[in-house]
Amino acid sequence: MSFIPEVAVILQFAVATYLIAITPGPDMTLFVGRALSEGRRAGFACMLGTFTGIVVHTMLVSVGLSALIVAAPQAFMALKIVGAGYLVWLAWQALRNGSAFSPETVKRAPRSLFQNWATGVGINLLNPKIVLFFMTFLPQFVSAHEPHAPGKLFFLGMLFIVLSLPLAVPMVVAADKFAGLLRKSPRVTRIVDYLFAGVFSALALKMLAAQAR
Repeated sequence: MSFIPEVAVILQFAVATYLIAITPGPDMTLFVGRALSEGRRAGFACMLGTFTGIVVHTMLVSVGLSALIVAAPQAFMALKIVGAGYLVWLAWQALRNGSAFSPETVKRAPRSLFQNWATGVGINLLNPKIVLFFMTFLPQFVSAHEPHAPGKLFFLGMLFIVLSLPLAVPMVVAADKFAGLLRKSPRVTRIVDYLFAGVFSALALKMLAAQAR
C-alpha cells in the first residue's frame, strides 16, 4: 500500500508522537480539566472534539502541502526550514517558560456532551499554534519528492490519533491523580518540559539536515 510509510519512518513518528502526547498543552488542559470539573464523560467528549480537529488539520495539510510539493518543491523546502526554526522556538519556550498545564478545578454546571465536543473542536481548530504545528510536524516524515504524499500525510495524521489514544484515555480516567501529580511535583513537570524541548530540537535538526543533502 503506497500510502503507508516505511517501518523505520513509522517508528520514528511513533517515538515523536508519544513524547508530544505526554506534553501538557491546550488540548490536554481542556479535556483533563473538564474531566476534573464535570466528570469523565465530559472529558472524553472534549478529547473526541480535539481529535476531530486533528482530522480536519490533517486533511488540510494533506491537500495543501501536496499541492505545494507538486507546484513548487523549493517552496516546500523553504517551509520546512521555517518549520525547523519554529520547532526550535517551541523548544526554547518550553525551557524558558515551563509547562502550560493548568487544569480547571472549579466546579461548574455540567455542559452537554455536544457542547463539550464542540469546545474541543473549537480550541483545536482556532489555535494557530496547532495549525503551524501540523504544518511543520507531519512533513518531516514525508519526502518533498514523494509521489504519494497526500496519502502518507493523511495516514500519519490518523496514526497520530491512534498513538495518542492509549495516553489520552488514561489521563481522562485518572485526571485527578494526574493533575495532582503535576501540580504538586514541579520536578515531574520540568522533566516533561525537557522532553518537549528535546524532541522538538531533534526534529528541527532532522529538518535542517535534510536540506543539506
